[in-house]
Amino acid sequence: MQLAGGGARDREEKPVEEPAPVKSSSASLDRDVKLADLSKEKRLSFVRAWEESEKSKAENKAEKKIADVHAWENSKKAAVEAQLKKIEEQLEKKKAEYAERMKNKVAAIHKEAEERRAMIEAKRGEDILKAEETAAKYRATGIVPKATCGCF
Repeated sequence: MQLAGGGARDREEKPVEEPAPVKSSSASLDRDVKLADLSKEKRLSFVRAWEESEKSKAENKAEKKIADVHAWENSKKAAVEAQLKKIEEQLEKKKAEYAERMKNKVAAIHKEAEERRAMIEAKRGEDILKAEETAAKYRATGIVPKATCGCF
């Protein structure tokens, strides 16, 4: 025969939220409430610990990914800056080559101009010599030259 309300079987079947029956003794009721509170605190403590663990994992994962992105960004920037430096060096080299070509062209033009001036000077010298020879011949023969300019 079991008494209504005081057995161990009754305690196991009761949900935590339900109030204890009125017929149970005062010490048993306090004990059940304290056990329920302890069980609830234990469960909440486990949940808090799990929550903190998950938050820590999420923070660590995010920090690692941010560090990876930062490292990726730095490596890409370095690669682009190296490429830019290489292109600038190539441009400087081409600029120097073009400057050298232009200097060579200027030197060639100057040389050709000197040759033309020399040819003109030689022709002038020949023309003057020819005029002097012709004048000497006219003087020796006494012939008057024809007017070439039409002003005489």
